Amino acid sequence: MANLFLLRHLKSQWNQDNRFAGWVDNPLSKEGILAAKEIAGNLSGEKIDVAYTSSLIRCQETILRIFEHMGNKYPLFLHLDGGAMEKWGNFTGIGQNDMPVYVSEKLNERYYGKIQGLNKEETMEKYGKDLVHVWRRGYNDKPPGGESLKDVYKRSVPFFKKYIEKDLTSGKDVLLVASHNSLRAIVKYLEGISDEDIANVELPFGALVRYDFDGESYKKII
Repeated sequence: MANLFLLRHLKSQWNQDNRFAGWVDNPLSKEGILAAKEIAGNLSGEKIDVAYTSSLIRCQETILRIFEHMGNKYPLFLHLDGGAMEKWGNFTGIGQNDMPVYVSEKLNERYYGKIQGLNKEETMEKYGKDLVHVWRRGYNDKPPGGESLKDVYKRSVPFFKKYIEKDLTSGKDVLLVASHNSLRAIVKYLEGISDEDIANVELPFGALVRYDFDGESYKKII
């Protein structure tokens, strides 16, 4: 039995400003930084063998801030894109106190296209609340020039199966820190949620969800 921990990144500055962050890098807000201690407390005592995250700074900073309060290990970031996994597979420099954190843009947030960076309230006034809602929560709909959740699923879930599920199958406990829509796509896969019902799934900032994996299926614990 292996454990999978899904964690949505802590609140970033653009989240605080109510802007569509998408693929734009921005740091954690003061509120987000302060929340790291509580998350660390919730993870304290858990046997986390490896972590995965996206290439976005807010996700990586979330890991850094949490492990500042963990005490026993510090994160070592290893980037996977461009075929780097094969190189890291032969890497022997991971020490006893290192927490390997594998980084890939496949786990990035939904790309919001032309509305990226815009204020959410102003965007709803311009395009209509209902249309913006389906851009943000629907499975097949996408903002102008951006990605649908289906697009995010097509890149994040194959990555999950290839790397994260492989680690789980080998008995490793895994922490995955990512953005809202990449996590929603993975939750859709883990729980077998329909294209229609995924619109109702939301994870607040700092949401921590645990699944047990028995080698075949996932059971949601928290």
